[in-house]
Amino acid sequence: MTELRQDRPEISAGTGFAGNRLLRDGEHRTEETLATALADPRATVYLLHERQWFAHGDRVERLQPQLRVADLPGLRDSLADAVLLGHDTDGVPRLALQLEAAPPSLDGAIEAFDLRAAAMQGLFDGNVEGQLAQAAHLLNWHARSRFCGRCGAPTASEAAGYRRRCTRCGELYFPRTDPVAIMLVHDGAGHCILGRQPRFAENFWSCLAGFVEPGETLEDAVRRETLEEAGITVGWVDYLASQPWPFPGSLMLGCTAEATSLDIAFDGTELEACRWFDRDEVRAMLAEAHPDGLMLPKPFAIAHHLVKAFADEAS
Repeated sequence: MTELRQDRPEISAGTGFAGNRLLRDGEHRTEETLATALADPRATVYLLHERQWFAHGDRVERLQPQLRVADLPGLRDSLADAVLLGHDTDGVPRLALQLEAAPPSLDGAIEAFDLRAAAMQGLFDGNVEGQLAQAAHLLNWHARSRFCGRCGAPTASEAAGYRRRCTRCGELYFPRTDPVAIMLVHDGAGHCILGRQPRFAENFWSCLAGFVEPGETLEDAVRRETLEEAGITVGWVDYLASQPWPFPGSLMLGCTAEATSLDIAFDGTELEACRWFDRDEVRAMLAEAHPDGLMLPKPFAIAHHLVKAFADEAS
């Protein structure tokens, strides 16, 4: 087992959706794996319908989104389409299921919730939050992969939801993850670039970001996106941390990057503002003490950790 360095905490582990501790064991699944998991009387399932998840309890007490399969006799036929996320440390199967219709009445108080909002509010511990993210990612992929890209025939789930196979030509499909580069661009002298998208809340600023394109390294994606969005050229790029982002299925790859030019000419289509910030101003934003009320992402987001890493450097 790999030991983490005590002098260098793993930044990725502190981001939202990163706390999943399930044993996934995707390489050893067979045709019987799903049935075996569903037959376990301890098995639980996360239920999704039209972007809403369901949980026992209410927001006064902690929500419990892990619903026991044994308590859901009305879903017996639908559970054939469930995805096995993995097993917890006690060997309990954790599954996820996307429903075509609202779930039948369930025993006890049931509340629907939005995953992004619930995570931002800290309604779940990191392990459950991470399992829900895995569930969202996989269920989104299944919903978008029902037909073969080669021949157009329907595909069928296999390996307890870890792949799909075309029912006509046999082509195999595996869950995809879309990499996104997110970067804190600095000048090496105590200044960094932050931007604002039109959809951001007032006074909210964050890092630049964009999808990694086919045939492109992560470093070149950082350079290209920075040039496209801010008009700034970038030299050296360092990877810092990552964050699962299941909306619908991305992996945020956080980097720091040193600018080789200083004059910003930002893309007014993607950004409504973009400028340099000095380290003291960034520290005030992190402390929520900026004189103009400027704000940064909370610790849930990888952008917060990129900015904090810059702010924590010695001046």
